[in-house]
Amino acid sequence: MTTRIAQISRHTALATMTTAGLLLITAHPAGAATEIPAPSCVEYYQSWRYTDVHNGCQDTVAVTVEYTDHQWAPCRVLDPGNWATFSGYGPNGNYVTGLWTCTPDRVGADNP
Repeated sequence: MTTRIAQISRHTALATMTTAGLLLITAHPAGAATEIPAPSCVEYYQSWRYTDVHNGCQDTVAVTVEYTDHQWAPCRVLDPGNWATFSGYGPNGNYVTGLWTCTPDRVGADNP
């Protein structure tokens, strides 16, 4: 015999697993991140809510930001001297773990 509490617990567990799976699917950037760190001339500055990235290189670069919670920011193309603001940094102790080069997809190639 299954009690009502056992049924609710199974439904809650299934919903939690489904949500976790969806978060893992969406955790990767819009463009494919490479295993190559961004050049040292690309720098980031964290604020309370956002991460600002500056391309101090002489070449155009495509970069993404990785955070401690394994969240990835969309791939952005930065011309020399340009800045981009990435969302995702927050008040829960989450911070940037690295900048990576990436391959922008067709949709993400345009900087908003």
